[in-house]
Amino acid sequence: METISVTELLDSGIEDASAERDRGRGGPPTWRELGLQSMSAALVESLSRRGSRFFEALCQWPRWHALNERALAVTHHPLLMAESARQIAAALELRHLTGADANRLQPVSVSLGVDPRAQPVEYGAASDVLVHVTVSDLVVRVGTVAAYRLTAEFFHAGTRFGACGMTLARPSRPHLEVPSTSTPCPGLLRPAPAAVGASAEPDVLLVRGPQGRLVIAPCDPGHPVLLPGRPALLPALAVMEAGRQATLLYRGALPSAVAGIAVRLDAPVPSRGAVVEVVAEGGASRFLVKAGEQIAARGTVTVSRS
Repeated sequence: METISVTELLDSGIEDASAERDRGRGGPPTWRELGLQSMSAALVESLSRRGSRFFEALCQWPRWHALNERALAVTHHPLLMAESARQIAAALELRHLTGADANRLQPVSVSLGVDPRAQPVEYGAASDVLVHVTVSDLVVRVGTVAAYRLTAEFFHAGTRFGACGMTLARPSRPHLEVPSTSTPCPGLLRPAPAAVGASAEPDVLLVRGPQGRLVIAPCDPGHPVLLPGRPALLPALAVMEAGRQATLLYRGALPSAVAGIAVRLDAPVPSRGAVVEVVAEGGASRFLVKAGEQIAARGTVTVSRS
């Protein structure tokens, strides 16, 4: 493994980015460049350089985004911060990061915090969000970027309302066989969307198994935001949402009470059958995601005091 400075990688990438602009690719990143399934999933409108390792992005968060509730006044789902950071990372790798190849790095650790008092509440079509981005902790293997950390601070109308830290790396190769004990049986009870803080039934990721266990079994296995392309393994953001839903169900808390979420992937998480265990500790809850007997992911959900 070889480490290299942020400045060295990003500065050497300026010439590459300029060459791309000369070829007509200097405009806003397209939804295809961001690896999205459709234009409606795109949140990032632009990404510009502001220093050796600093960037600025403009995002637009639609009021009727797939994860948002359907209401007159909409407080955006907290995962829009994480999804925006993921899309910014994709644009950064494409336009600015030297040594990033066609096999995009994936989030393996994500943490976000939000100030419920400062969150934008949208009555119109969309919220314009400014994002200050910092890149750090670059790791290179054989001349190719193998991992890095992205930190994003989110502003609306001049007010900072949240932040998201994300470590991206090349995910470990999955085992093709998923333990049979982790496959849920049909007929299990699916919680109501309101009980897990979901806007609609397709957003629900959990079912109740034997002895009240919470099992990941997405209602929509091809959810356009959480599970685009029907992946065999859960992306980090879907694991994060499963932990949020499990915590809200366990604690009987309102979605608006969530002030922070964090997750770390330790092993591949199958798209169906993993078990989520929640332990409440004051204002925070820890959750573990188990694939068979193996702990595949762990995280926390912080709930603000009313």
